[in-house]
Amino acid sequence: MAQDIWLNLPVKDVAKAAAFFTDIGFTPNPGPGNSAHSACFTIGEKKIVLMLFAQELFASFTQHSLADTTTGTEVLFSLGADSREQVDNLVNRVKAAGGSVFAEPRESNGFMYGCGFCDLDGHRWNALFMDSSKMPK
Repeated sequence: MAQDIWLNLPVKDVAKAAAFFTDIGFTPNPGPGNSAHSACFTIGEKKIVLMLFAQELFASFTQHSLADTTTGTEVLFSLGADSREQVDNLVNRVKAAGGSVFAEPRESNGFMYGCGFCDLDGHRWNALFMDSSKMPK
């Protein structure tokens, strides 16, 4: 069975994308995987790996055309938050780093609080805090 999860994303500009993810709080992962054509990060306590690849390199190993994130969504990555404040803080960091917010933070179903944002290349992400004390029984 798989031991790790690696998210691999094509990006237009590796350096700009790497700065964005650093600015929003992802942890740069030093060592192999970092070059002029790629960057490596870990996300959260479970250390999910995020690999950013220059579009040409990504297309060469997927042997498939890239999704046009301006006209469609290829995937939605969801990040768990420990509080409403973490969601709000992430949205502020995304905006300051040049990302766009497609769903401002708001409450949903009485126990969830979340937001949706796009990174510099249009990949969609959301952050969600679930208040277990307010969950339906």
